[in-house]
Amino acid sequence: MAEIAEEKARTPFHGFEESKESNLGPIIQLFPKWTLEEADGLWCAAFVYYCITEAGFDIPIRPNECRTCHLAGCIAWEEFALGNPQIGYYKGVADFIPEPGDIVLYDRVFENMEHDHIGIVIEKRENTILAVEGNVNNRSVIIERPVDEHIRAFIRIPNGYKYG
Repeated sequence: MAEIAEEKARTPFHGFEESKESNLGPIIQLFPKWTLEEADGLWCAAFVYYCITEAGFDIPIRPNECRTCHLAGCIAWEEFALGNPQIGYYKGVADFIPEPGDIVLYDRVFENMEHDHIGIVIEKRENTILAVEGNVNNRSVIIERPVDEHIRAFIRIPNGYKYG
């Protein structure tokens, strides 16, 4: 999953920009009731879902565990992980070593709110992680982030996972 996510981030995907139309179509088409205009500036979790589907995981856009919204919302990823015993959910950063392919859920990265961002770990470094993220300044990026209080949780979907 980490390799696919890194490849997709290098596309790069972007929302509407001053001189470019959005190229989020492949991501947004997975959410049939969503338009490019509605997704613009709000697509980090949808990007994670897109990467997961491209890596071969077959997870519905709104698993039964998701009470709040579908997997284009960061909080839905937490609900999915907490409600499904096959999915690993690791709160905070103490005593957990993230691996490539783990999903990282952030608090207060861009706004002063919980569940405000999400990405996929591609490398663990000494005090940082290298992550693939969508919607950083409305673009997909590979970014180094500190392992600190902004990390809400890590989510691990096991290899070979099948929903249902």
